[in-house]
Amino acid sequence: MNDKNYEFFKSMIEVYTIPTAILEVHKNPDGSVGDVIMFAVNSLLAKNAQSMFLEEDSDKKFEGVPYYENMSKEPKFEEMAYRCAWLKQRIHTYVDTTMMYGYWTEDILLPVTAPEEKPDDVSYCMFMYTLNKEMDTGKVSNVNPEISSFVIKTCLNLRNEEDFHAKMDVITRDIRKYTDAYSCCIMTVTPDLYKFDVISESVRNNEICIKEIFEHIPYEIVETWEWLVAETNCIIIKDENDMQFYEQKSPDWVESLLNNHVETLVLVPFIHQNAIIGYLYITNFDPELLVKIKETVELVSFFLSSEVANHMIMDRLEYLSNVDMLTGVYNRNCMNVTVDELSTKLKLNPKPFSVAFCDLNGLKSINDNDGHENGDQLLKDAARLLKEIFVGDKIFRAGGDEFTIISTKSTEQEFIQKIATLKQKACDPDWLYFAVGYYHDAKDGNLRLAMRYADERMYKDKDAYYEAHPDKRR
Repeated sequence: MNDKNYEFFKSMIEVYTIPTAILEVHKNPDGSVGDVIMFAVNSLLAKNAQSMFLEEDSDKKFEGVPYYENMSKEPKFEEMAYRCAWLKQRIHTYVDTTMMYGYWTEDILLPVTAPEEKPDDVSYCMFMYTLNKEMDTGKVSNVNPEISSFVIKTCLNLRNEEDFHAKMDVITRDIRKYTDAYSCCIMTVTPDLYKFDVISESVRNNEICIKEIFEHIPYEIVETWEWLVAETNCIIIKDENDMQFYEQKSPDWVESLLNNHVETLVLVPFIHQNAIIGYLYITNFDPELLVKIKETVELVSFFLSSEVANHMIMDRLEYLSNVDMLTGVYNRNCMNVTVDELSTKLKLNPKPFSVAFCDLNGLKSINDNDGHENGDQLLKDAARLLKEIFVGDKIFRAGGDEFTIISTKSTEQEFIQKIATLKQKACDPDWLYFAVGYYHDAKDGNLRLAMRYADERMYKDKDAYYEAHPDKRR
C-alpha cells in the first residue's frame, strides 16, 4: 500500500458525513476490470458495513482487501467502479436493494487522482452510499434526466386505459429499444402453482418467439433465479467472464442461455411484499450502455412490480371464481356466464357448435361404499380424461357428478370422434364410466335448446347403463 496515497485519501474521506471509501480498481492486461480493492474507508463505512455484513465480534478488516472479502461479489458493481476510475465517468444510482439489505441504496462514484505515483494497472475512484428504508422520491428525481424521462414515460403508459397485456407490450417494446437489446420480455412467477408465464415480449424484427423458447425451459431453472438475485438486486451478464461466473452457480441455466445464443443479459426481479412475483428479462443489449441500463431497469422494475402484482391478484381472483378447485375445470358459475354470453352471440351470428353432457355413473355408490376420498379421486380422474380428450373445448363441472362440454372450434366429425374416444376410455363399470349425451347444431344457433337435447340423450345413456348394471343403481 502506498502510504502517502493512503494518508491523503484517508484524511480526505474522513470529513464526509456518509459512508465513503476509496476504491483501488485494477485493470487486467486485456483491458477488462480486475480486482476492486477497498483502499481506504472512513469510520462511518466501517461501522455501517460491520453491522450489515459481518458478525458482531468479527475482526476482519476492510482496508487493503477486495470488497468481496466482506460482502457479496457483484460484477455490475465492479463494472461501475471500472468506468468511474478508468473512464472518468461520474456515476449516481438509486436502486431498490431491499431484498439484500432491507434498504433503498443511493450509490455515488466519483473519479479521483492519487497525489503520488501508482502502478500503471491501478486507478482510483471514490465510492459513497446512503440507505433509506422507504423509496425517497426526491432522490429518484435526481437521477440522469434521460433516465428520469424514460421512467416517467413508462409510468404514464402504466396509467393508460388500455388492457393490461396491451400496456405491457408497449412497455416491453420501449425497454428493448431503449436498451438497444435483441429481446425483452416480462414474466410472472407463481411458486405455489409451480409455474411461470411470459406475459409480454418484444424481439428485434420478430425473429423468434420468447414464449415458445420458455416452453422448453423447466421451472427448476427459473426457480434458481430467486437465490441468485438474493445476492444482488439484479443479475447482469455483460461478457464471457460474467457468463462463467454464473455458470458456476447455475450451470443448467447458463447452458440454456448459450443454446439460445444469449451473450449479454439483464434479469431484474419484480418484488411485492418481499416476495418475487416476476422478472424483467433482457438479452443481448449493448454493453457500452451498461450503467444507464442498470439504473433505468432497476427503477422501471419498481413501478412495474405494483402493476404486475395487481394483475396477478385479479387473475387469481378470476381463477378462484371460475374454476372448480377439486377438478381444475370450469365451475357452474362460469358455465352459467358462458351460456348466457354465448347464447346471445349465437342468436346474433349463428355458427356451428357442439355440446355434450357427461355424467359419472356410480359416483354415489363409490362415495357410500369406499368413502368420499375415493369419490373425489374418481372426479379428478374423470376431469383429467376430459381435458386430455376435449383439447380446445370448454369443460365445466356442472354439478356433483355431471360435466358439460361446449365446443365452438371442433367440427361435427371431430366432436363425434372425441365422444367415441371418451366412451372407449371411460367404460369401467367399477370405476370410471360416463353416461354421455351430445348434440351438434349446424346453423340454428340455439344453445339452450341444444343443451336440452344433449341432456335428454345423456339420461337415455344412463338408463341403459343401469339396465346393464342394476347393482350400480343409486
